[in-house]
Amino acid sequence: MTRRVTVGPFNRVEGDLEVRLDIDDGVVSAAEVTAPLYRGFEQILRGRPALDALTLAPRICGICSVSQSLAAVAALRAAGGVRAAENGVLAANLAHAAENTADHLTHFYLFFMPDLARDAYADRPWHGEIAARFKAVQGSAAQAMLPARARLLQIMGLLAGKWPHSLAFQPGGTTRAIDLGERVQLISIIGDLRDFLERIVFADTLDNVLALDSAAALDTWRDGRGGDFARFLGVADDLGFDRLGRLALPLMSYGAYHGGDAPLFARGVFDPATASLAPLDPDAISEDVAHAWMRDTALRPADAETDPDADKPAGYSWCKAPRLNGKPAEVGALARQAVDGDPLIRDLLARIGPCVTTRVIARLRETAKLAFAMHDWARRLDLRAPFLERGARRGEGAGIGLIEAARGSLGHWIELSDDKIRRYQIIAPTTWNFSPRDRAGVPGPLEQALAGTRVGGDGATSVAVQHVVRSFDPCMVCTAH
Repeated sequence: MTRRVTVGPFNRVEGDLEVRLDIDDGVVSAAEVTAPLYRGFEQILRGRPALDALTLAPRICGICSVSQSLAAVAALRAAGGVRAAENGVLAANLAHAAENTADHLTHFYLFFMPDLARDAYADRPWHGEIAARFKAVQGSAAQAMLPARARLLQIMGLLAGKWPHSLAFQPGGTTRAIDLGERVQLISIIGDLRDFLERIVFADTLDNVLALDSAAALDTWRDGRGGDFARFLGVADDLGFDRLGRLALPLMSYGAYHGGDAPLFARGVFDPATASLAPLDPDAISEDVAHAWMRDTALRPADAETDPDADKPAGYSWCKAPRLNGKPAEVGALARQAVDGDPLIRDLLARIGPCVTTRVIARLRETAKLAFAMHDWARRLDLRAPFLERGARRGEGAGIGLIEAARGSLGHWIELSDDKIRRYQIIAPTTWNFSPRDRAGVPGPLEQALAGTRVGGDGATSVAVQHVVRSFDPCMVCTAH
C-alpha cells in the first residue's frame, strides 16, 4: 500500500522547500519537490533600465549574492560589447571564490553535518564524538568555523566595499582599486583560510590532499587521521552514503573563474555512465513549465517569459524544469570537478557514481583548490593598472551570462531595447537540481535521487531523506521565479 507524506518545511535551508514522498514498504517510490515561495525577480527586472540588473540581481539571494552579480555582469557585458579590465576580472574571481568557499564550509559545518548528531544515530559508536563536534548550536566545530568564515568574507570589504549586495561588480570590471597594503591583507586572509583547512578540515597539507588521485589513495590517506573531512568519511562508510541519493544523470558545468587563456574549472558535460566528456552547447538549454505554476511560454530561456499561474491544475512548484538536450542534468561542485577532470572525483564516480558521499567530497576538494587559486590571483593583481574599463556600452541586443555559483550552474539571459530590459530570465543551480517533472513526466534530479531511499517507518521524519536533500545544498530563494 502506497503512503504519501510531506516533508517540510526544511530547517537550515535558504528559502522554503517541501517534498512529497510516496512510500511503499518503507521505501520511497516517487517524490515531488515543491518550491512554495514565488519571488518574481524576472518580472521585477522587466522594463527597467539595463544597469538596474546590477542592483536587483544580487538581491535574489544573500548567501550567493556575488554569483548573481557576476551572472548579471556577464550578461550585460555580452549584450553591451564591453571589455573588462584584467584586474577587475581577477578581483571578481577573488570575491567569487571567497563567497563560494564560505558557502561550502557553511554547508558542511552548519547544514549537513548537524544531521549526523541526531538521536536517530545514538547507538552508533561514533555518535558521541560527532555530536560533540557538530550538534547544532552546541558543537565545537561551528565555534572554529564561524570566525574563519567571517575572516574569509573580509575579502568582500577589501574588493567590493561590502557583502552582500555589492555594487562594485560592473561590466567593465570592479569599481574599487586596492593598494599594496590591501593586497598584503588579501594574501594574509587567504593564508588564514589555508591554515584553517589544513589544521581543522583536513589535518594535512593541501598539497597532500590534492595529490590524492584515486579512491584507494583516499582510503590509505584517511586511515587513522583526524580532521573533520576524515570524520565525515568514516561516518559516510558506516551509514552507506555511497548508496544514498544516487543518480546517473549528465553532470554539467558552465566553467568557473574566467580570465586569461582558460577558466580555472573547465566547461562541459560529463556522463558518469560512460565516463565521457562532451562540449556544452548553451542553445541546448531549455525550461519546461508543464508542472510549474507558470503560463506556457517558449522553451528557450532567451525567448521565454515568466508569468505566474497559481491555479494551474498540473502545477506543483514555482520552480521551472531546466533541461539539457531535453533531459535533466545535475549541477554543483561534483559536476565542476568531474568536467574539469579531477582524478579523485573521476575515480570515485567510476566506483560509486554521483551520491551523497561524492557530492560532499567534491565540495571540500574544491575548497582546497580555491585556496591555491586565490593566492595566485591576489599576486597577479597589477596595482598600477585600472580595475575598471569605462568604454561605451550598447543599449540594444541580447546576452547570456553563464557562471558557476557554489551550488552549480547559474545563467542569466538578457534582452535590451533602448537600454531597457525587455526580457530577463534566470536559471539557478537549485532550479536545475530541484526541478519538477517536465511535460514527458521525467522527474527532476532530486526527485530521482530520492526514489529508492529507505525510510522504514520514519516517513516524514526520516534522516535519510534529509541527507539526500542536503547533499545538493539547496538555495530555494535562487529559483527566482
